[in-house]
Amino acid sequence: MTEREIGSNYDWLGKMGDVAKGQQDAFVNLKLLPDWLSFGQYAQLLLRAPVYLHQFWNSVGLSAPIVAGQTAVAALAAYAFAKLKFKGRDKLFLVYLMAMLMPFQVTLVPNYLIAGKLGLLNSWAAIIGPGIFGAFGVFMLRQFMAHIPAAYAEAARMDGAGHGVIFRRIVLPLAKPGLAALIVLLFADQWNMVEQPLIFLEDAFKQPLSVELSRINEQARGVGFAASVLYMIPMALLFLYAEAYLVQGIEQSGIKG
Repeated sequence: MTEREIGSNYDWLGKMGDVAKGQQDAFVNLKLLPDWLSFGQYAQLLLRAPVYLHQFWNSVGLSAPIVAGQTAVAALAAYAFAKLKFKGRDKLFLVYLMAMLMPFQVTLVPNYLIAGKLGLLNSWAAIIGPGIFGAFGVFMLRQFMAHIPAAYAEAARMDGAGHGVIFRRIVLPLAKPGLAALIVLLFADQWNMVEQPLIFLEDAFKQPLSVELSRINEQARGVGFAASVLYMIPMALLFLYAEAYLVQGIEQSGIKG
């Protein structure tokens, strides 16, 4: 839609003011198709104001390392909790569960203080470092790997395979649905991050698009809607590609909605 048509149909702030004044006929006209097609907002977004595109890639640069790192750490830790026997294993896993139940805001201040002492404030490392270590991924994959029959590992061990070979050749292939489900859930969480960039990144040029979307004012609503479409595409494609893995991974891990 053109900016003018958006203003005439979706100017809900002004119409809410009309309602407050007693004019009960104020409403938002939800239209499926525009009267006039306009691609000017996409040209503005991609060509004339490349800051939006830059922050889109900021979102990719922040989300991808966290998802990859947390998946790798979670897979190794989950294998230890599910298949290895060591002293204090169950008590340590209980600590992981307590950390998973802890709200993100509880650890925000300690992370900020540590990042400040390490000189990492206003850098991606302040977000990526703590983001790699998450309790939810360990819990989810541990539940999934616990259902893998121990006979597979025992047969490999009789052939002389060590834990490294068992982990790479047996556990990881069988845990593929769980890994895919974890990647989708982690990406959705990190792609939509807002609090961490606002607190750890003072430079707006380093912040992701999820933060910039909330700053687009009424004078740029068309660009804001176009940016939202661009922002939505990676998550939608990932869900469409991994939908079957997501359902299977959650079901087999025993997590109930």
